[in-house]
Parts: sequence; structure tokens; C-alpha cells
Amino acid sequence: LRIKTLMTGMAAMATEEGKLTASTVGQIVGLQSDAIKQIVSEYAEKQSELSAEERPERLGAAQQHRRKVASLNKQILQKTKLLEELQAKCADLQAKCTEAKKTLTEVKSYSEKLDKELAALETIESQADSSILQSLRALVAMNENLKSQEQEFKAHCREEMERLQQNIENLKAEAAENGEEQEPNKVIEQQYKAEKEKLQKIRLLLARRNREIAILQRKIDEVPSRAELTQYQKRFIELYSQVSATHKETKQFFTLYNTLDDKKVYLEKEVNLLNSIHDNFHQAMASSGSREQFLRQMEQIVEGIKQNRMKMEKKKQENKMRRDQLNDEYLELLEKQRLYFKTVKEFKEECRKNEMLLSKLKASSS
Repeated sequence: LRIKTLMTGMAAMATEEGKLTASTVGQIVGLQSDAIKQIVSEYAEKQSELSAEERPERLGAAQQHRRKVASLNKQILQKTKLLEELQAKCADLQAKCTEAKKTLTEVKSYSEKLDKELAALETIESQADSSILQSLRALVAMNENLKSQEQEFKAHCREEMERLQQNIENLKAEAAENGEEQEPNKVIEQQYKAEKEKLQKIRLLLARRNREIAILQRKIDEVPSRAELTQYQKRFIELYSQVSATHKETKQFFTLYNTLDDKKVYLEKEVNLLNSIHDNFHQAMASSGSREQFLRQMEQIVEGIKQNRMKMEKKKQENKMRRDQLNDEYLELLEKQRLYFKTVKEFKEECRKNEMLLSKLKASSS
């Protein structure tokens, strides 16, 4: 209603040669600045609309189109500005959401890491030797007890020193009053030296106990647990398997090399023999005497080849017998290995039962 009244007054002012009345000025001043700005913008729009309605014949189509385009552009700018503000808020919220998700992921990963470490520690504790753990706990408790006793002893020594110093001061005051200061001072000095020597002895004893505890802790740490021993055993078995495979492969290469070398020697002999026969054949066939000599030489060569063949057959039989003997020994060793693994497994089971019985016995005795 106030806006309409003000617009009516301003329209009347425009018809009265641009003069302002006192009532119009009062109405304008009475409004707030923000309201004035809003009213001015609305007045301009209403004025343009009223002018367009009152004098449509005076305005051309092009001017009306320009006003409409300007109004639409203004609305577009307002909506674009609003859209940019909303997009900025959306981007800010997305960044906050991404950061929160990242923080949540880090927290989850850290929690999973802690759970894994806790499970690993529980596994190590369950696999470790119970007697070693109990002795270690006892040593740790003893160490903590000694530390607390040391703190209590230091506090007691400080209190005793303060008491003795107070006694010294009192004795000095009494000696000053009585004129007999020299003799009490000697007594106090002697008492102080005696107490100081006692304190030094106790400190030496405490240091010796701490060294003994440290030595025991190092010895306990040097003793491998059952899980570590099992891991060492597996690693040694794997290493032995690798060394055995490499040794076997090397032996095979040596055997192959020796076989090929022997084959090469025999082939060279055969080639030399064939070349000799080929070279001397025509000369031997020239006369009957040389032919008979050639045949005797061939018979000797054949006889030598037969003897070599018999030697190789004999060597083959010996190697075969040696192989069978080694195979029997290998089977015996495999049987001993199976028996060893079985005995170790039974021994571990008995050790576990022994530990359970010892823990039950200690629990019942305590």
C-alpha cells in the first residue's frame, strides 16, 4: 500500500513540472534505504509498464521489443548469479564431503591396521613358550617392583636427609646457646658419612640387580620360541632341498659330459679305423699275401672291439648293481625320514600336553 501511494505521488510530481511536495519527501525519507532501493526498482518497472499501457501508440514495436529483451536479460542475470551461488555452495559441500570420506577411509585403514597388529601379537603370544612368557612376566614385574622400591627409597632418603639437616640445625642452635658446638658437629658428620655409605652400598646393589635383570632379559630374548624354531626348520629344509636339487643337476651335467666325451672318443676311433681301412684296402687287395695280412688285421680289430664291448657290458652291469644298491639305501633313508617326522610330531604333541599339565598344576597350586 505504501509503495502504491508513493508511486502515485511520484507520478503526480512528474505531471507538475518536476516539483516535490513536503508530503512526498517525508514519505521517501521515512522509508529505509533497502526499502527505498527496492521501491525505486519496482517503480521503474511499474512506470515502464504504465507508460506502455497508457501510450502504446507512441511506442514502436522495436522499442517494446528492446524493453522486453532488457527485462529478460535482467532476469537472466539474476538467475545466473543465483545459479553461480548455488554451484559454489554445491562445490564447497562436495569438497567437504570428499574430505570427510577421505578422513573416514584413513580412520578405517588405521583401525584395520591396528586390528591386524593386535591379531599378530595375539598369535605370537599364543605360539610362544608359556614357561618363557611366565618367567619374562615375572622378571618384568620384579623390575617394576624394584623401580618402585627405588623411588620409595629415594623419597625416604630425602626425608631422612631433611630430618638430619633439621637435627643439625637444631644441634647447631643448641650448641651456639650452650657454647659447645665442636663435639655435636663431629657426631653429626660421622652419622652423615655412615648414612651416605649405606646409600652408596644400596645404590651399588640396585645397579647390580638391574644388570642381572638385563642379562636375564637378553638370555630370554636369545632363546627362540617354538614358532621361530619351526620357521628355522622349514627354512633349513627349503635350503637343503635347493642345494640338493642344484647338486643333482650338476651331477647330471657331469654325467652327460662324460658320456658325450666317451662317445666322441669312440666315434673318433671308428672314423680313424674306417679311414685306415679305406686307405689300405686297394693296396691290400693287390696281392694275396697282403690280402691275408689285411684280413688278419681286421680279425684282430674285430677281436679288440669285442673285448671292449665286453668291458663296457661289465662296467654297465657294475653300475646297474651300484644303482640298485643306492636305490635300496635311498628307500631305507626315506623310511628313516618318515619315522623321524613321525617321532618329531609325537614329541611336539607330548610337549604340548606337558605344558598344559604344568599350567594346570601351577593354576591348582596357586
